[in-house]
Amino acid sequence: MYPQAPPVGNDMSEAVSVFVELRPRLFGIAYRMLGSAVEAEDVVQEVWLRWQRTDRAVVISPVAFLSSATTRLAINVAQSARVRRETYIGPWLPEPVDTSNDPEVGAERAEALELALLLVLEKLPPTERAAYVLREAFDYGYPEIAQILQLSPVNVRKIVSRARRHLTDDQRDSVDAAEHRKLLDAFVAAAQQGDVASLEALLTPDAVSLSDGNGIRGAARVPVLSRARVANLSTAYPRFWPTVEVEPVEANGRSGILLHRDGRAATFMTIAATYRGIHQVLWVFNPSKIAAFIGSRSRRATIRGV
Repeated sequence: MYPQAPPVGNDMSEAVSVFVELRPRLFGIAYRMLGSAVEAEDVVQEVWLRWQRTDRAVVISPVAFLSSATTRLAINVAQSARVRRETYIGPWLPEPVDTSNDPEVGAERAEALELALLLVLEKLPPTERAAYVLREAFDYGYPEIAQILQLSPVNVRKIVSRARRHLTDDQRDSVDAAEHRKLLDAFVAAAQQGDVASLEALLTPDAVSLSDGNGIRGAARVPVLSRARVANLSTAYPRFWPTVEVEPVEANGRSGILLHRDGRAATFMTIAATYRGIHQVLWVFNPSKIAAFIGSRSRRATIRGV
C-alpha cells in the first residue's frame, strides 16, 4: 500500500515540502526504470513542474499522484531510449550511482539496484520493468501498481511474475556485500599483477566482460566471453594497470572501483558474482556515464570540507 500522507492544498510551501520529502522515492523509481541518473533527474524535474500546475486540493494521495506521474513519464522515456540505444556503439550499461552516503536513489529496499540486475531489467518491456520495480524495490501493492499502469491487478500479478522469471539464477543467488568486496579486491589484485591463473580461479566458466564505451578507444565493442578470454583481457598487463590509480568506491549498493589516469577519474569497474564465482565484469569507459557519479562524490566531499 502507499505510505499514508494527508492531502495537500494549493499552498506552495506545503507542496514544496511534500515533494522534497518524496523526491528520493521518485528518483529511485525513475533511475531503476531508466538506468540513467541524468534521465531520472529529468523525469523528476518534469514531475515537479506538473505538481506545481496541478490543482492539489483535489489530489487525495500525493504519493499516489507523484508515483504515477513518475512511472508513466519514465515508461515514455524508456520507450524512446530503446530506439536511441540501437545506435549505441558496443555494450550499453546502466550509469553507476553513488550510494556511499545514502544519496537520492530512494531505496527503502535495495532490490533492483545492482548494475547487473538493472542490465537485465533493461531487456524487459518498459511496463513490465515498471511493475517489477514498483513491487520489488518499493513494495507497492498490486492494486496500487494496477492503478498506476492502468491495468487490472490480475494482469499486474502476471507481469511481475513474468519479470521475475527473466531473472537468472545468477541474479537471484548474488553474493552479499562483504563477499562481493572480497571477490572484487582479489580480482583487481590479480589483474594488477598479471596473474591470469588466479583470475581464472575467480571466474565462472561462462564469465563475460562488458565494456561500455560508445566507441571510445580501448573499450571492447563486443562482449568478451569465457573464463580464459576474460582473464586475459582483464590483465592487459603491462599496458593498462600500471598507468592508473585505483580508488575503492561504493556504487549501486555494491563495491566498485574508480580508475584515475593523470589525476582524472576515467573508468568505473565492478563485478557481479554468486558463490560459484564472478560471472560478469562490468567496465564503464564512457565519460558521460560516470559524470553524475563523480559529481555526486565531489559534492559530498565539498559538504564535508574535504
